[in-house]
Amino acid sequence: MKENVLNTDLTGKVAVVTGAGGVLCSAFSKVLAAAGAKVALLDLNEEAAQKFADEINAEGGTAKAYCCNVLKKEDCAAVADRVAAELGPCDILINGAGGNNPRATTDKEYFEIGDLDSETKSFFDLDPDGVGFVFNLNFLGTLLPTQAFACQMIGRKGCNILNISSMNAFTPLTKIPAYSGAKAAISNFTQWLAVHFSKVGIRVNAIAPGFFSTKQNAKLLWNDDGTPTARTGKILAATPMGRFGESSELEGAVLFLLNEKAASFITGVVLPIDGGFSAYSGV
Repeated sequence: MKENVLNTDLTGKVAVVTGAGGVLCSAFSKVLAAAGAKVALLDLNEEAAQKFADEINAEGGTAKAYCCNVLKKEDCAAVADRVAAELGPCDILINGAGGNNPRATTDKEYFEIGDLDSETKSFFDLDPDGVGFVFNLNFLGTLLPTQAFACQMIGRKGCNILNISSMNAFTPLTKIPAYSGAKAAISNFTQWLAVHFSKVGIRVNAIAPGFFSTKQNAKLLWNDDGTPTARTGKILAATPMGRFGESSELEGAVLFLLNEKAASFITGVVLPIDGGFSAYSGV
């Protein structure tokens, strides 16, 4: 099992992680299991979630994989019922499902005269369905699982929700307006939920990762031959620590915010984990 970096004890807790078939959320699932939680790994790609559930179980943890479309309320509700029946009511929800889409991404960072008459996909060519998909995947993909699982938390001590925002929410990045806007919505929604659930004892926080190289952003960061793109050069130049983050470097923040002893009075916080990106003016 992975080392529990903060000695956070989640024994007896049931943790639900959406998007658990991905790089970051599968890592979160493993660290929660290492802390003693029974983990439900939810993903539209059940095979990917099952792979990581099998790894957790092989290492002595307790995990089950579930196919879940976080954009369908009835699907989330049905999976929530199954999790409660098979593992117990949810104590911890990590809303990790999200992502971008090429249809909501411009080809260039700056619009230039002549782009309208070229093959360049400019702001004016963004696909409304693509933009809607990105907003729905990130915002509705957080709201609907929260509706399904937060009702299991009411009246029970030590329950909390962790959302996944982004440094895009603080300062929008070029080329990805829909994703930046959607993550800004997640930060705002985190604060809204924290207030809304404050009288029933449910804490709600978020982490805002900086730049981590994952399958989701690989085409923006790396050329087909494996060399870094110009965008990667700009990112690393603007990150004082001069490198991408490793998924393991999110684990301490996750465990801290979920730890009832360490963070019991913390709610409505969006914690940057960015290697200094947000602190650097570029000069």
